[in-house]
Amino acid sequence: MNWPGKWELFLKSSGVSAMHAILLPLINKVQFYDATIWRISQIKLPPGVPCHVFDHVHNKVDCWAHSVLIDIESGHIRPLSLTTDTWCSSGGLTINGTLVSTGGFQGGANTARYLASCDNCNWVEYPKALAAQRWYSTQATLPDGTFIVVGGRQALNYEYILPEGMDNKKLYDSHLLKETTDREENNLYPFVWLNTDGNLFMFANNRSILLSPKTNKVIKEFPQLPGGARNYPGSASSALLPIRLYVNNPPVIPADVLICGGARQDGYFRADRLKLFDPALNDCARISLNSRRPAWKTEKMPAPRVMSDTVVLPNGEVLIINGAKHGTSGWGLAKDPNFTPLLYTPNKPIGKRFKELAASTIPRMYHSIAIALPDGKVLIGGSNTNDGYRYDVEYPTELRIEKFSPPYLDPALANMRPKIVHTDTPKQIKFGQTFNVKIELKQANVAKENVMVTMLAPPFTTHAVSMNMRLLLLGISDVKKEHGDVHQIQAVAPPSGNVAPPGYYLLYAVYNGVPSVGEWIQIV
Repeated sequence: MNWPGKWELFLKSSGVSAMHAILLPLINKVQFYDATIWRISQIKLPPGVPCHVFDHVHNKVDCWAHSVLIDIESGHIRPLSLTTDTWCSSGGLTINGTLVSTGGFQGGANTARYLASCDNCNWVEYPKALAAQRWYSTQATLPDGTFIVVGGRQALNYEYILPEGMDNKKLYDSHLLKETTDREENNLYPFVWLNTDGNLFMFANNRSILLSPKTNKVIKEFPQLPGGARNYPGSASSALLPIRLYVNNPPVIPADVLICGGARQDGYFRADRLKLFDPALNDCARISLNSRRPAWKTEKMPAPRVMSDTVVLPNGEVLIINGAKHGTSGWGLAKDPNFTPLLYTPNKPIGKRFKELAASTIPRMYHSIAIALPDGKVLIGGSNTNDGYRYDVEYPTELRIEKFSPPYLDPALANMRPKIVHTDTPKQIKFGQTFNVKIELKQANVAKENVMVTMLAPPFTTHAVSMNMRLLLLGISDVKKEHGDVHQIQAVAPPSGNVAPPGYYLLYAVYNGVPSVGEWIQIV
């Protein structure tokens, strides 16, 4: 795969700045939303949808949309109404595919919002659902499909989201968040990953723990990661690396976390107050959560990067994209866009894992997003380093949406691309179930060792954090040729909610590193 990838302009304008993004299951539409406090976007609410009254004393109204649902094939845009402020909020998908958005700014900080995954659904908002104000917090899915919300500005604690319509009153203090707050904070939007044992890996600033959501006790403290700050506004990016499963899994299933880039500890202060834009960090650190003696192993990226987006691809490779080479997150506090995506291959030896790909021409700075799509492309959007929609500055508010094709979409590899037979593949599976995936593939000898079946959980992406992003490499017991180009793969579903929380995933068949188009499947 020497093809460097390809960029294409998908939309000239998304209408709304793509500060937050998620792919909604089944309907294949992406939800973008910005900060409603900006009171303006580039797309009006549709006729019949009432304007939002944001100042009842002076009867001031906002008739702009701050949320859009965009069809990933046609580009059709449907504007939606939001009334609570979503600036720097968090989110995730329920078992049935409903988006739950939590927190935001001022009046939106205690809010839980719900948007069901259907073409004509609208937001339902509950302004008092959360016990603490959540601004720059992280939402993570638990083994039973419910959610925890961690941290946020002046919220050195976490809480569990109650069922829709119920208001939570119970908070749990976090020593990790208290101990990692510094002058710049640097522990906002913490990285929270569900480990394969059902416990939560929480990383803030430069420290990390393993927390039990059952007992709320810290089980383990990991070694400190030196070199600088990794969370907002230091803003590294992170991924839970693909989880390898088997027909018969070991008692302890390995899980590795990757953290790439970031900024020096006082980088925000120096950029904001002194106008000194220091080089971003150029390291990628990796740790095995379940090893007996976990330790960070670090390697250098080809160039420094802050505010990058990390995307786990359906074939198990990792794309590191967007961001800047100098400065930190914040209004105009970064310079020197990093236009060159990086491909990281987890199973290669250290020193051979990075590959630079075709560069973009659009700066993707603060408030950018990147998410994997069912067809294997990556949707790239956002970039707004300004408090509001501005176009007369160094890095203007960016409304163009691009798609990037990774190397596996090289046209020369088209005949190696499997096609899942939609009608002969289940739409629902249970934990541990053996099930069949039928594919069409124009290859003479399809050996089991060259085939993968993967399941990708669609993440909620904002501020260089991809919440709940997860790829499972399933165990395969057999691959049989049926007739002609049709083959049947016998795969085994993940063993439990610890490994894969219930809900919707994109199912891919992968042959020699080339993925099919994904099909939606639900673990129940």
